[in-house]
Amino acid sequence: MAVWLFFGGIVGVVAGVGAGAWCGWWAGRREPVEVVRRRRRLESDLPMAVELLAACLRAGVSWPDAVEAVGEALGGPVGEEFEAVSARIRLGADPADAWAARAAEPALAPLARAAARAGRTGAPLGPVLTRLAGDQRAAAAAAADLRARAAGIKAVAPLGLCFLPAFVLLGVVPSIAGIAAGITLP
Repeated sequence: MAVWLFFGGIVGVVAGVGAGAWCGWWAGRREPVEVVRRRRRLESDLPMAVELLAACLRAGVSWPDAVEAVGEALGGPVGEEFEAVSARIRLGADPADAWAARAAEPALAPLARAAARAGRTGAPLGPVLTRLAGDQRAAAAAAADLRARAAGIKAVAPLGLCFLPAFVLLGVVPSIAGIAAGITLP
């Protein structure tokens, strides 16, 4: 409606429909807030969960019990995912298959691949989990740094949109008007 009011006539109607279609497309591309919050919490809690899993395994706890204990201790999205894996294992699913089902989640994919590989080959999981926790921490720190930089950039745009016109109207226009008033035409 604003585009139609700005342009008016048939051009305004066409431009308004185009602007409305673009806004609908743009809003449809955005992820729901709940999904973004869940993913960020999963990414931030996962390094701690992996370290706890490694500590449980080093202490001699069985893999299903360790996954269940860490899931109960952490709660949230990581706890839900870990408890789902633990429930599948307790119901008789192969641990490698239970973790492979979680590989679709991007944050859990490295852990799921490592756990599935260890389940199939029998390789020790403790050192892999310790390295994975460090990698996850570094990835979470990089993502947080990227979000902080993006917030700084997004904060400057409205500032520029407000102060630049004010600077032009209060600083440049009076100077030009003063110079123009002093010029005499022959």
